[in-house]
Amino acid sequence: MNVNILMSSYNGEKYIADQIKSIQNQTYSDWKLIVRDDGSKDATCDIVEQFVSTDSRIKLVKANNVGVIASFFELTKMETADFYFFADQDDIWLTDKLEVVLAEAKQHDNEQPILYYTDLKIVDQDLKVLNPSMIRFQSDHANTKLVQELTENTVTGGTMAANHALMEKWTSTKDVIMHDWWLAVLAAGLGELVYIDKPTELYRQHENNVLGARTLSKRMKNWFNHWLRKYWWLINSSQKQAQKLLAFDGLSKENQTLAQDFVTILEQPLPMRVSLLKKHHLRKNKTLHTIIFRTLIVTKLGYKKEKQE
Repeated sequence: MNVNILMSSYNGEKYIADQIKSIQNQTYSDWKLIVRDDGSKDATCDIVEQFVSTDSRIKLVKANNVGVIASFFELTKMETADFYFFADQDDIWLTDKLEVVLAEAKQHDNEQPILYYTDLKIVDQDLKVLNPSMIRFQSDHANTKLVQELTENTVTGGTMAANHALMEKWTSTKDVIMHDWWLAVLAAGLGELVYIDKPTELYRQHENNVLGARTLSKRMKNWFNHWLRKYWWLINSSQKQAQKLLAFDGLSKENQTLAQDFVTILEQPLPMRVSLLKKHHLRKNKTLHTIIFRTLIVTKLGYKKEKQE
């Protein structure tokens, strides 16, 4: 069984060594770590090269800056594997992460596209636990169905593992909000999205996080900082991901209808918008966000239709 661990690094000199050491300390040791550096200007590459010189399982690819989504996309196409684990440069993997996920994977038919993901512990920059479960803290529950993932993502990239059947489906980065969200939508729509209710990493929160847990201060800031515009951006962007999904063969009739109705819901008259919300039970994971989401869909308050390209 071939296991590739994919890490996109960028100016990660402060924490990347700790992350690589945590990968080296895994109870399952038959893996390959490919680090694609996305144009770092600090000592990240020097640090990774030190690991490369002493561990033949680690490979460094120095590349131009293309951003996190494109960087991970390029990583998935570098070398084929049976399973692809995604790693963030500033987290810490618990020692049994690979073992836990691979054990679960043996229970499924990996001829179909599957994405596995787990819970995680939120920690500060000194690894002090801030919350023992990001899923329960941020989303109340983990998503496993397409209707859930269409509107809100609960998959954290650093916890996920994709099988080869799923990786073959990721063919472009156009209209992808984030790589973890898109892979979750693909898996839920075309195969399985499998949640393992166990923390497998320490998710470090610090001032340089590209994306992080929605702490209270972040939620308040986002709420007051053009919240209406941001909500509509998120709705429109998630509709584009759903439209992208519709291009794939293999969607069940139910999932095809669901995705099509979600993509076109804002084009429908008011009674039909209400009907579709009820028919599919379109929602967010928390009550307040569900109320806001449904209110915006029904009223179209502040909605501005984007010009078609």
